[in-house]
Amino acid sequence: MVASSSNMIEVEVAFALPERQCIVPLRVAGGTTAREAVEIAGLEAKFPEVSPAVFQEADLGIFGKRLRDPDEQPLKAGDRVEVYRPLELDPKAARAQRAAREKR
Repeated sequence: MVASSSNMIEVEVAFALPERQCIVPLRVAGGTTAREAVEIAGLEAKFPEVSPAVFQEADLGIFGKRLRDPDEQPLKAGDRVEVYRPLELDPKAARAQRAAREKR
């Protein structure tokens, strides 16, 4: 199905690494889901050092609010889809490590 221009909405897809970030503006058909927008954004090409699986499986949010089902969440005009990186260190483990260092 080809969407008419009146059915198109503007959204953004954002992803960041500690050293750089990228926000990709998109014009997509109404009804496009958050996960579909991430796929359309082509982040794999912009971040070749990141496994494509990260973008396919990552938790997603809209303006800082995590989505429960990004594969079903239709976007609204102006939404910014955020791709969340997996945690490198569990927050509880990080606190335990800091506490152990402070005891020394």
